[in-house]
Amino acid sequence: MERILGIDLGTTNSMAAFVGPKGLEVVENERATTQTPSVVTLSPTGVLVGRDALAARITYPDTTFYSFKRFMGRGAEDVAEDLSRLPYEVRIGERDHLLLGPLGQGKSPEELSALVLRQIKKEAETVLGEEIKKAVITVPAYFDDGQRQATRVAAELAGLEPVRILNEPTAAALAYGLEEKGEGKILVYDFGWGTFDVSILELKGKLFKVLATHGDTHLGGDDLDQILMDWAQEELLTKPTPQDRQALKQGCEALKIALTGQLEAEVELNLERGRHVLKLTREEFNRLITPKVAETLEHIHLALRAADLTPGEIAEVVMVGGSSRIPWVRQKIQELFGKSPHVRLNPDQVVALGAGRQAHLLAGGEKNFLLMDVIPLSLGLETLGGAFNKMIMKNASIPAKVTEEFSTSADNQTGITLNIFQGEREFVKDCRKLGQFILKGIPPMPAGLPRVKVTFFVDANGLLVVSAKEERSGVEAEIEVIPTHGLKQSEVSRMIKDSFEHAAEDFASRNLVEFRAKAEMVEAGLRRVWEKVKSLRGPEEIQALEAQMARVKAAAEGEEATLLKKELDLLGDLTRDLADEIMGLAAKEVLLEP
Repeated sequence: MERILGIDLGTTNSMAAFVGPKGLEVVENERATTQTPSVVTLSPTGVLVGRDALAARITYPDTTFYSFKRFMGRGAEDVAEDLSRLPYEVRIGERDHLLLGPLGQGKSPEELSALVLRQIKKEAETVLGEEIKKAVITVPAYFDDGQRQATRVAAELAGLEPVRILNEPTAAALAYGLEEKGEGKILVYDFGWGTFDVSILELKGKLFKVLATHGDTHLGGDDLDQILMDWAQEELLTKPTPQDRQALKQGCEALKIALTGQLEAEVELNLERGRHVLKLTREEFNRLITPKVAETLEHIHLALRAADLTPGEIAEVVMVGGSSRIPWVRQKIQELFGKSPHVRLNPDQVVALGAGRQAHLLAGGEKNFLLMDVIPLSLGLETLGGAFNKMIMKNASIPAKVTEEFSTSADNQTGITLNIFQGEREFVKDCRKLGQFILKGIPPMPAGLPRVKVTFFVDANGLLVVSAKEERSGVEAEIEVIPTHGLKQSEVSRMIKDSFEHAAEDFASRNLVEFRAKAEMVEAGLRRVWEKVKSLRGPEEIQALEAQMARVKAAAEGEEATLLKKELDLLGDLTRDLADEIMGLAAKEVLLEP
């Protein structure tokens, strides 16, 4: 049986796990530690990775990179707020791709992540005494298509075949072996160093089914560190240099960790202008981080709402991620659910252990459970008037496949442009564009005659492929959707919150836009074949048809979607048989052409 490694590629630390003779265990390297810091240093003597890079970050502040997982699959605009706070330089490369480091030495977030993965691969091979070629790699549940693709690229750069991209909360549930409970609703609260996810799973025997997921790819322990860094800068009353920023980052991380186990703590900072001592109590720390903790609770409520559940219906709460160790966080979770959360396993290791278990299953070593994960955001196409036609809905189980039929809106189109979006609003202007491709080579036909079947397929890794086929001619095309970069920070959360707040007005506006577009298309179509219409119908029918067309036009100039729909339906009643006759004649003409 070929070994498949489970890897938690984290924002701050990464680690691997596997199933061995002792059961499920994490890889312990030669330093007797399971964690590899997700840090890379480009030093004059070469590339340093992990703890060596962490130790060098004060010496080489400009070329020591951390938190680059946040930049995976993103562009400069998406991470503008982060860039202003970093001690190292970030530049924009081709296709808005980010490059970290000075000119000529810049590396993409995927390349830096690959260096971390390569280090983990090397350590695992040393421990296991065999070559590792495949891995299950975890990502936050709210990673979009671009971020998942970027993770896959990083794995391939590291010499690993990513056989599965697994959501972190689902991995955590696997690590706990919660299927042994038989059935019940489980909430996984994953507050890591760089991201936050909450997922609700339903357990039925050996089936893990994700009911809903919510979160923010820009909410984690790094943000708590930044709050402490902002507080420390106010204390210092000075503008920090790159070296000072690295020292502040290091000191604030240490302060946060210390306050997890004690009521007050202090750290000494070695700044360029001299040494400085920072002191903070846990009570003050709790006050500073309360807004961020409150954000995680808001995500919980949105996930519960999506799953149509109350806190009282949750049987178990599983705590995952380093930030879930904070006493204030655990207290707030206990207050919300009225029960103590699961903390039996090391929250830093639980995701890697779950990945290791899934890897063992995929390698053929265990087949006693089934995973059913979900899509974090709806996926679809732009249609007439800029409306968003959702093909696969948010929280649909994956893998998922949906096919819908479309047609042309103008005569003799030989190509159809498909604009692919994701989001929760009714118009594409409020959603995120993922990609675009053109179905070319369609024979010229009248508007409405082509039959274009579009298929959206999301695989078990949450990666999207879109294909299209014109049924009459057999012309087809396919695209694996790889956006330039992913969603902006907190954009996913904003999309869903906005969809709730603007649902009624969005729906009414969308209907009006769609009905107006339909009215224009129907009128243009009728005018185009008007001579044929007059040859097929008598004077009274023509007069009734013109009168109804005038009523449709008047309604389209108004603001009442229901009235416009009513008039369009009446026009449809008058033209239904007529349209079939004309369409039949047009089809014959096309098919009889030499």
